[in-house]
Amino acid sequence: MKFGIFYELQLPRPWQEGDELRLYQNALTQLETADRLGYDYAWVVEHHFLEEYSHSPAPESFLAAASQRTKNIRLGHGIFQLTTNHPARVAERVAVLDLLSSGRCEFGMGESASITELTPFGIDMETKREVFEEAVQAIFPMFTKVGTEHHGKYFDIPLRNVVPKPVQKPHPPLWMACSQLPTIERAGENGFGALGFQFVSADAAHAWVHAYYNAITKRLKKLADYEINPNMALVSFFMCAKTDEEARARADGATFFQFALRYYGASQNRQRPDPGTVNMWDEYNKWKRENPEAQEAALRGGLIGSPETIAKKLRRFRTSHIDQVILLNQAGKNTHEHICESLELFAKEVMPELQKDPEHDAWKKGVLGGAIQLEEIDTEAFRDRYGKLAINVAPTQKMAAG
Repeated sequence: MKFGIFYELQLPRPWQEGDELRLYQNALTQLETADRLGYDYAWVVEHHFLEEYSHSPAPESFLAAASQRTKNIRLGHGIFQLTTNHPARVAERVAVLDLLSSGRCEFGMGESASITELTPFGIDMETKREVFEEAVQAIFPMFTKVGTEHHGKYFDIPLRNVVPKPVQKPHPPLWMACSQLPTIERAGENGFGALGFQFVSADAAHAWVHAYYNAITKRLKKLADYEINPNMALVSFFMCAKTDEEARARADGATFFQFALRYYGASQNRQRPDPGTVNMWDEYNKWKRENPEAQEAALRGGLIGSPETIAKKLRRFRTSHIDQVILLNQAGKNTHEHICESLELFAKEVMPELQKDPEHDAWKKGVLGGAIQLEEIDTEAFRDRYGKLAINVAPTQKMAAG
């Protein structure tokens, strides 16, 4: 099992001078710490205009900085929005990051899920999948060919040589953002690694792994000429401390993250509030006061607890054959000190048992080679992206930002 860390670069209100500077510098220190401790991946999102939820519009810049402060950890776009970036610029930036990191770039792709992000770039919800798929077709020849051109519905690119070329040949490993079961299956069909941005139980993970690997082995339909990347990763809320109680007390950011996600997701086309009209941190604290039991239940989910508690949960995920668990630690107002202590304790007391897994390697080889046939599990019961312990939120009336 591989382990990654995940960054939205969240910054709840109230905002003070220097907060964004501190956010970025602390996150880079956390990546440096994770690299030293032997974590496998660092994933950084691309989002635009999402107050409080994500201050990460330029992951290529952040990852480039991280490449100079780390040696071994893989640096992942989780994800690059192919809908809001020109294909040539995507190919250029991915290649530059691969060069700067000496071949440690992971290329995750996605569409964006909100008209708040898409509309300013001239993209709508109805066509975003078409734009994504055409961008994929345009990008991959740019990594390998001396000259490429593309003439499509959304992009018209004359003959040019896109330079530089990536270190990894023919290109860095490919991933796709997956927020629901149908996109997990779609990632498999397209031959992409699945970045599962869900928070699910081990039982659900088992069903989703079967759906993914059945899609990639039985229903493969590549969008272009690229190397497939048969891997499935799931994100989990994370905080490791000496006791379960201490971990939960330090993990308030996990429920803020869920609250913001559900608050946004309940609106039409996931439209975010107009700038300055909602103070998400105040809304969250109001919800928390009114729903203490729901908050406590949410903190019992994910990988939040003592090393013993987290190891027990991960042993169940190992039987589901998840390739990578991505740990979401930077959320809400979780402190830099607690995040670093959590990474240290987990790496010391949990990771060594789980990182080496020859049984999983043999299972995966058997599945991909056809020696192991996976059953087609009925996944209807496992379609909730949030899980049984997740909070439920309906957006309330807009309030002025503080």
